[in-house]
Formats: sequence, C-alpha cells, structure tokens
Amino acid sequence: MISDFLNLISGIVDMPWWGYIVVTLVLTHITIASITIYLHRHSAHRALDLHAIPSHFFRFWLWLTTGMVTKEWTAVHRKHHAKCETGNDPHSPMVYGIKKVLAEGAELYRIEAKKQETLDRYGYGTPDDWMERNVYDKHSAKGVALMLIINVILFGPIGLTIWAVQMMWAPIFAAGVINGVGHYWGYRNFQAEDASRNVVPWGILIGGEELHNNHHAYATSARLSNKWYEFDIGWLYIRLLEMMGLAKVKKVAPKLRLNKSKTQCDLDTLHAVISHRYEVLAKYSKSLKATFAEEIVHLKESIAHYDIDKSTLKSWLLADARTLQAHERETLNQVLSNTKTLDTVYNMREELIAIWQRSSASKDELVKQLEDWCKRAEESGIEVLRSFSQRLRCYA
Repeated sequence: MISDFLNLISGIVDMPWWGYIVVTLVLTHITIASITIYLHRHSAHRALDLHAIPSHFFRFWLWLTTGMVTKEWTAVHRKHHAKCETGNDPHSPMVYGIKKVLAEGAELYRIEAKKQETLDRYGYGTPDDWMERNVYDKHSAKGVALMLIINVILFGPIGLTIWAVQMMWAPIFAAGVINGVGHYWGYRNFQAEDASRNVVPWGILIGGEELHNNHHAYATSARLSNKWYEFDIGWLYIRLLEMMGLAKVKKVAPKLRLNKSKTQCDLDTLHAVISHRYEVLAKYSKSLKATFAEEIVHLKESIAHYDIDKSTLKSWLLADARTLQAHERETLNQVLSNTKTLDTVYNMREELIAIWQRSSASKDELVKQLEDWCKRAEESGIEVLRSFSQRLRCYA
C-alpha cells in the first residue's frame, strides 16, 4: 500500500535528472515560440496569417503556461511601438530605468493591460470567439492552475519546479530581457528613432526576439534576422509552418538593391531611401565614424568649456535632433560652430532626415531635394561624404 502511494506521488513519467531539464527547456521553448509567432508577429503586427490549427494551439498553450490574453498582449505591444521611449510607453527602460523593467517588467505589463482605453484603441482585430470570451479571457488564471496539476500528475513533486520555471520564463525573458535589455544594451543595424538594440545575433532562447533593433526598424516583417550572421529560430518555425500550409507570410523586410550604373537620383532612388531610411542613417554614421572621432579630438577645449564629455557629444550627434532637450540642442550648436567639418556632416544628416519627413511635398519635389542633397554632399570637400552620396545614388 505504501509502495502504491509512493508510485502515485512520483508521477506517471520517470526520467533521469537530465531528462527533467530537457523537458523543462522544451516546454518553455514552446511558450516562447507561441509568443513570438502567434502573439507578436501574427496578432500584433499582422506579418503573417496563421491557419486555425496552429492559431488555436498557441492560444491554448499560452492559456496554460502564461495566462496571457491575446487582446491584452497585442494592445500593450502596439502601444509600445506607437509611444516608444516616451512617457506613454508601457515599459521603456529609457523612462522607467533598466532595473525596474528587468525586475518588474511583468508588473508593468499587467498595469497597462488593465487600462480599458489601451485595449479599445490598440486591441482591434484580436479573437472574439466563444473560447476567447468564456475560457481564455474569463478564466485566464485557471489555465496556469491546470498546468500545475498536469505537471504534478506527470512528473510528481519535481513537476512543481518545472511549473515554477514555466511561470517565470516569459516574465523574465519576454518582459524583462526583451523590453529591458533590448532597449538598453546591444548592437544596432539600423538607426531607428528609438533605443532598440539587438542583444545577440542568434535568437534561440527567446525565439529570435533578441534581434530587437531589426524588429523596430521593420516592425511588420515576419523575419527578424537581417544580416547573414543573424539567426532567427522563430522564422525557421514560420517557414516550416508555411511549407505545411499552416501559415502565410505577408511581409518581410526589404532587401537593398544597388544599381551601380545610376548617376542621378530618380523615383526608384527616393523609394529605396525611404524604405531603407534607418539603414541609410546607420550607414551614414558608420561611414563618418572616423571623421567624428578626429573632429571630437579637436574640440577638447569646447567640450571642457560646456562641461560635457565625449560620449555625451557623440550621443547628441547621432540622435534625432527632435529628441534632444532645448538646452542640449543649443549646446550642441555652439560646439559645432567651432568645427566646420563636423557642423557640415551633422547638418547634412538632419537635412537628409527631413527629406523623408516632408509628407506634404510631391514625389518630384522630393526627388529634386534628394538630388540637391547629393550634389552638395559631393561638393562639400569631405571625401567620406562624397563617397556616401555616390553610393546613395545607386539605391534601386
């Protein structure tokens, strides 16, 4: 009788210690895949359509392992993009601080998810069927309770540990790492208007979501990888689903094409520059990196006079002027007045940005402005600016 009781509480499945680790990693990975494929790329950004089979599976699995409601997650994430790095961003480390987002990212999400205004404005187009209304939304907490029962029945007491890891996985990695680290540390392929970063070039633990800067540059792309050395495992799963007829990709980030025979800006050049504007800015900054460094060395006295350091000046030079405070812009202009080269490359950058922000201008006018920008860049006497302009003309 005692042996029967021990067999009962030991769980149906008996495995070596490493087997439980593998099971835990697999279960948590399915959760991350559900978040990135279903909630993020499908529901929030409409980058792909999903067949009913994987769609219902993801909804059910997320109910079991996170208790998250599709409409709430979608609305909060869309608001994050709409209000990124502002006081209305639900979870920006630029606003709340990196420590708070890392430690309390899930709580920040829950606070925003309770706001009816957010749900009404950003939660459109999400499921509203019987299961969503009467199970997933109405009884969101019961899913994780059911998951606990299933784990204990299958694995015995160790099932409690597996369940605890499952419950912590999404809050730590999705809410903390992606929303926190992804806007604080890492590298940038694109100079997007926010602080987004790529944490690492290979996305496995978080399903490809580590490539956060790529995502913010092309939010509606179903593929998050952009460079040859980047790996998006979420994209691999999407392609497999597409091959089985269970998904249809609607959009991916455009690939830059160059026509080296072009010597004049035309409508194709304009379209390419606008489509790749964040990449254009990144390449502009990269090409002028050495110029920036040389000129900043010559500005030691000015930097000391205005009580700023080199890193601060560099961040101002690379930032969108609209994001700077009035006193920061004034100080920057005064520093730039001491160096013609740096003043030229900075103002040329701001003029280039202004071209794709002039929505009231006609396409012909914008093409003419782009051509004028290229001519002035090539006549500036700054070699790297001339080379950048000649390459820009080749955009197709």
